[in-house]
Amino acid sequence: MVLFSLVATHADIDLETVAQLSNGSSGIATSALSGSPAVTGAIVLATCNRYEIYGEAPHPDDVEAARAALVAQISDVSGLSEPLVSRSFSTRTGPEVSQHLFAVSAGLDSAVVGEREIAGQVRRALITAQHEGTASAGLVRLFQAASKTAKDVGAQTALGSRGLSIVSVALDLATDLSENPDWSSKKVVVFGTGAYAGATMALLRERGCTDISVFSSSGRAEGFVATRGGTALDADSLRPAVAAADVMIGCSGSDTRVEADELADVRANSPQPLIAIDLALTHDFDPGVGELDGVELLTLESVRLAAPQEQAESLAQASGIVSGAAKAFEHEREVRSVDSAIVALRRHTMSVLDAEMEKVRARHGCTAAAEEVEFALRRMVKQLLHVPTVRARELAANGQQDDYVAALEALYGITVEQPAAAAPQAECPVDHRGLETA
Repeated sequence: MVLFSLVATHADIDLETVAQLSNGSSGIATSALSGSPAVTGAIVLATCNRYEIYGEAPHPDDVEAARAALVAQISDVSGLSEPLVSRSFSTRTGPEVSQHLFAVSAGLDSAVVGEREIAGQVRRALITAQHEGTASAGLVRLFQAASKTAKDVGAQTALGSRGLSIVSVALDLATDLSENPDWSSKKVVVFGTGAYAGATMALLRERGCTDISVFSSSGRAEGFVATRGGTALDADSLRPAVAAADVMIGCSGSDTRVEADELADVRANSPQPLIAIDLALTHDFDPGVGELDGVELLTLESVRLAAPQEQAESLAQASGIVSGAAKAFEHEREVRSVDSAIVALRRHTMSVLDAEMEKVRARHGCTAAAEEVEFALRRMVKQLLHVPTVRARELAANGQQDDYVAALEALYGITVEQPAAAAPQAECPVDHRGLETA
């Protein structure tokens, strides 16, 4: 089995293309598994500035077919042409997969270096895939190792100790743009009820903001504010709330967005300026909003440009932890990859032993002598298997497991069968569908 990933991020393509690619991302993993035998596992990581798909294929030769199947699926649901989709994704295989995901989970590949939200998004991506039955055993281990690496970076370095996040940098920018920096006097409207909206609510509270209203086009605002505070808005109460707002923050990425002409109409008689913060990958606010009089528009690109640079020492230390974790993960994978060969050799040897013992019992019966012979033979077989087992793991650690498998076939005629793809896991009793990512 081989791991691979398709990666499209803010570092390589514009955010608008990332947003278009991610349309329909929730069903990609399931459709890919059902549509192509080259994909035996898939986890989708879609955030405010990246769209990544991690997959597992039966063999390295299947990666290209798996990639083609995923590109076709993404093209179908996003409406973008297959050539454009293909150009937008870079493909990683082998150690590059774990190295990249571990860096992402630790916040080293974020617009705000060291930001903390991405680690939670990586965990939720795994939870969703397990809930849907698309996470293979290899991918589960990969994502669990990524989450552990993120914790190690947080615990062992100063990176992220300042609590920086995309939301916090956006609120800092809004503070700088405000005539009055006091958040306790501001009226804020939040669009969305997902994980990003929750993080936004928490940071607004930390800054002293108490007048927060929440709107959700899916009708989940009531439940959202029940546990977090604030006022739930519906379609009728949204207009007056926006008219009176000092700040509105988009975190939903829904199909319904605030158009510039609509906002101009709502704000026609509003005396105070408005700061619009659009943190949704698929924009909550029409870009034309920024051209309106009295309105300042902050976007993910604004956040990226304003994000402070972390200290070089902390970055180097964090990068070292990520590299070490990735190497350890790959080493473990290489050792695991030879397990099937070890099992095949033991099965072959024990079948020969069992056949000979049947002959002994047929001739001498279940006597004490027969039992003594069996005990001696099993001890001898165990000793004989020790060196080949140790040697198998040594070769696997050096990437030579294929040589070991070939030797078994040449010497003993043993064909090593690869383990079957992991069956879909039993449905989790917890409903994770409310765990939305930005």
